[in-house]
Amino acid sequence: MSPVPPAPQPASPAEGAGPEPVVVVGLGADGWEGLPPAARDALRRAQVLIGGERQLALLPGECAGERVAWPSPLRPAVPGLLAAHEGRRVCVLASGDPMFYGIGRALAEVAGAERLRVLPHPSSVSYACARLGWPLEDTGVVTLVGRPLANLTAALHDRRRLLVLSAGAATPAEVAALLRARGYGPTRMRVLEQLGGPDERQAEGTAESWDRAPGDPLNVIALECRRTEEAPRLSSVPGLPDEVYEHDGQLTKRHVRAATLAALAPAPGELLWDIGGGSGSVAVEWMRAHPGCRAVSVERDAERAARIVRNAEALGVPTLRVVTGSAPEVLAELADAPDGAGASDRAGPSDRAGAAGPAAPDAVFVGGGLTVPGLLEACWAALRPGGRLVANTVTLESEALLADWRRTHGGDLVRLAVSHAVPVGGFTGWRQAMPVTQWAVTKGAVTKGAVTKGA
Repeated sequence: MSPVPPAPQPASPAEGAGPEPVVVVGLGADGWEGLPPAARDALRRAQVLIGGERQLALLPGECAGERVAWPSPLRPAVPGLLAAHEGRRVCVLASGDPMFYGIGRALAEVAGAERLRVLPHPSSVSYACARLGWPLEDTGVVTLVGRPLANLTAALHDRRRLLVLSAGAATPAEVAALLRARGYGPTRMRVLEQLGGPDERQAEGTAESWDRAPGDPLNVIALECRRTEEAPRLSSVPGLPDEVYEHDGQLTKRHVRAATLAALAPAPGELLWDIGGGSGSVAVEWMRAHPGCRAVSVERDAERAARIVRNAEALGVPTLRVVTGSAPEVLAELADAPDGAGASDRAGPSDRAGAAGPAAPDAVFVGGGLTVPGLLEACWAALRPGGRLVANTVTLESEALLADWRRTHGGDLVRLAVSHAVPVGGFTGWRQAMPVTQWAVTKGAVTKGAVTKGA
C-alpha cells in the first residue's frame, strides 16, 4: 500500500509577494495538548507570539518567538502592535474560536480578512452545548465580556435556553442577582468551568438560591429561564406595556409606539436618531428589535435624559446613547461624530465593538418639537438615501407642517386613533385618547402624495 501523502499546508508568501499572514490560533483549556499539528507548527515557526498572559503561559519552550502580552484596553492596541511587528511572522492566540466574540474580528478589521490565517478551536459554546445536550442552533448566546451586565435583560424570555459568556469569576453571582431583580429567580443555572480541559467541572443551582463563592474565571453560564408570575412579560416585538417605563407623561403610548416602530422598520446594524426622546421608549424598542440595532436619543431636558438612561438599563439596552441638548443644534455634532454620537453623549460598548458605524442615520423619529425652525430640514439632510423618517404629532400646527412636507416629499400621512374601554357607571364605554397624526416617508423613494420630487 502506498503511503498517504501529508495534507498540504498553506504556503508562506514568496519573497516580495506581500506581507506575512497573521496566523490566529484558537486555544482551548486543554492548552498545547489540544492543538492540531497545523496550529502547533504555526506557533513553533512564529517570531512573535501575541496573546493573553494565561494563553502565553500554556505554550511550551519550543515556541521560541518573542512573547507579547495584550495590553489593556485591548482593541485600541491592535493597530499599533501589528505595525510594530510588520515583516515578522506573527501568531496571535485566542480563546476557542477566534471569530466568535474573539480577537479575530478586530484583526480582520485592522489587517484585512485576506491577510489572516485563522486556525479555530471548538468554542466554549460548542463545548457547553455538547455537555448539556442542547442543540446549538436553538440556544441563545449573550456575551458579558467587556459589555454591560444589563445586556442580558433583553434576552430573557420564559423557557428560553441561554449561554452567557462570563467576564470572570464574579459573573455567575452577578447574573444570579440580575435574574432575581428581573423576576427570573426560578431560573436553573449551571456554571461550566474550564470546558475541554483536565480541570473541567460544573456547579448548579437556581438564581434565587445562588450563594456559591466565585470559582474559575474561565466559565460559561447555562440558563434555563423561568419567569415568576409577578414579573412583566416583555415581548420581543415593539409595543411593551406602558407600565414598564419610568416616565412623567412624555411617553409614546403602547399602540402608537408599535405602529411607529413598524413604520421605522428597524434592521440589524441600522442607526436611529430619536429626536425629543421623552422617556426613550421608541429608541429602546428599536434597539430591542436586534442586538445589532443602534440608537441615539436626543432630549433637551436633563431630568428626562437621565430617565431615558434608566429605562434603557432596565429594559436591556444599556448602550443606548443619550445626548442632552436641543435639536437641531446638536444634530450637526451627531452627524460629524463616529457612530453618530456626539461628545456629550452617554456611550458604552456594543455588539459592534471596535467598529465605527456610519454617522448618517438609517432612520429618524421626531416625537416632539416639529415646529422648531430648521428641525425637519436638519433631520432630512442628515438622513441617508433610502432612510426612513417618521414624525408624530397631536397638534394642528404640526399636522399642517407635515401635510406641507408630504406635498413635497410624498410618503404616508395617517391618523392613529386609540380608544380604551372604561367604566361608565355600571356599564362600559369607550374613552378615546388624543389622535396622533403620523407622517412616514423614505428618502429618495417615489411615493404617493408628492407634488414635486423629493430631495
